Amino acid sequence: MRILIAGGAGMLGRKLADRLARDGVIGGTPIAQLVLADVVPPVAPAGAAFPVETRVADLSQPGVATALVEGRPDVVFQLAAVVSGEAEADFEKGYRINLDGMRLLLEAIRSVGDGYRPRVVFTSSIAVFGAPFPDRIGDEFHLTPLTSYGTQKAIGELLLCDYTRRGIVDGVGIRLPTICVRPGAPNKAASGFFSSIIREPLNGAEAVLPVADDVRHPLASPRSAVANLVHAAGMDSALLGDRRCLTMPGLSVTVAEQIAGLREVAGDAAADMIRREPDETVARIVAGWPRAFDTARADALGFRCESRFTEIIDVYVADELGGVPAGAAR
Repeated sequence: MRILIAGGAGMLGRKLADRLARDGVIGGTPIAQLVLADVVPPVAPAGAAFPVETRVADLSQPGVATALVEGRPDVVFQLAAVVSGEAEADFEKGYRINLDGMRLLLEAIRSVGDGYRPRVVFTSSIAVFGAPFPDRIGDEFHLTPLTSYGTQKAIGELLLCDYTRRGIVDGVGIRLPTICVRPGAPNKAASGFFSSIIREPLNGAEAVLPVADDVRHPLASPRSAVANLVHAAGMDSALLGDRRCLTMPGLSVTVAEQIAGLREVAGDAAADMIRREPDETVARIVAGWPRAFDTARADALGFRCESRFTEIIDVYVADELGGVPAGAAR
């Protein structure tokens, strides 16, 4: 099995590549090759038992996607995107990367012809939904995004479903909840504070909280997001029928519950490093986001996430901080 990860230098792309290198299989089929592509040089995972190729590539540029699929990958993970805050701030860039890149990738696959029909796993977003909405949103709720990013992801879902209907790809679209705790430096996502109020204190630094403590939002760890990507690549897609996009499980918690979890894991000193500094722009964006989901369909299909917020913190501490200080305060 040949695998292509578009967006292979991003956080999820790197972690997905590491997971594939460890597993060596998808859905029981051995991996024969992995190609990582991104606008910055990807890093090949250590210890892979199969060849790994890295390419600097911008899917939004003519001809790039064609070159990436000429090797006929069996599974294509389409993770390449600019994040929500950046897509909102730079209208042209958001559409070029998030929409044009997706369309050019699908068209490149179509141009191969000769019965080629790869599994395409597309990372969509819960930003495809917009207020007003019920307390728990089901998969049947209409797509009414309130941001350019959400609009771009919603169009990507429609394209994936149509190209699947036409027999060009075998698409699975997964709407990821906000990933927390993201490692590394803060990015331009409006949701970045969900990670920073945990990550920075665990690293001994002050964090800024731009919204109220009662903000509620669905979260999942990078580890569960990667597990769900792998599951989407290997599942029986016939179980999806024509509804190829579904919302992934996420743990619905308030900011106050996040802080309580941080206090439980790392103590009062860590929780006291959060400084409240309201930001009207961020608060306005977040106010239009969902609070919780009914993910019965994804649950039945085997997708999973954490059940307590302290588990999400533990994943970050174990994967990024060498196991310290998780468990020290319990």
